[in-house]
Amino acid sequence: MGDTADTGHAVHRGTAFLWHYVRSAPWTFTWLTLLLITTIVQHLLPLDDLQRVLGERSTNLRHLESDPVHVLVASLLWVAGYFWFPYLLLFCIFHAPAERWLGSLRWAIVGLTAHVGATYISQGILALAIHRGYADPGMIDVRDIGVSYFLAGIVGVLTYHVARPWRWPYLGASLLWFAVPLVTDPNFTAIGHFSALLIGLAAYPLTRGRTAPQWNPATERQRHRVRAQ
Repeated sequence: MGDTADTGHAVHRGTAFLWHYVRSAPWTFTWLTLLLITTIVQHLLPLDDLQRVLGERSTNLRHLESDPVHVLVASLLWVAGYFWFPYLLLFCIFHAPAERWLGSLRWAIVGLTAHVGATYISQGILALAIHRGYADPGMIDVRDIGVSYFLAGIVGVLTYHVARPWRWPYLGASLLWFAVPLVTDPNFTAIGHFSALLIGLAAYPLTRGRTAPQWNPATERQRHRVRAQ
């Protein structure tokens, strides 16, 4: 009976912790749920229908000219691929801490600014390349969907949530992660990701006044040791 009670208490504590964790970042997990639904739809649709659906929600040059608001919103509700689990990890690592730290409104402002800004920067450069003959004119209809520009912006702004001296390795790793594709294969997606990161870094004024403690790996390690004793 004792083992059963202990197991019940452990399950209850685990459930309570999980519910508290989800409630602490409501927009993040609501968005993640919507992405799960659309990912399931991606698996159910025939390939031709899927290509059409994703194409209609793409933030390419044609759609940005004819219906920008629709595609800028709709593109955020689909993943660039068939797998949802990597997004679960990324949302828990970056989005949830950022929303808890900044608050839902500021988190959304940073992410949406990065999403919209990086989209227009990358597609604007693509338009210039097409105009000057450096890119295929058919790329006016290129498929460009997903949440990665929003995510890159959040990765950038989270720099200010990391305590020194850990902030500098985090910043260096972030810049390297997005700069390498830009140097090795400077396509519109790489330009968009790097632009979104810089937009997130430029959002420093929105981080001022946040009272939550900065993330410090040394403090976290000590906390885990105390809990283990």
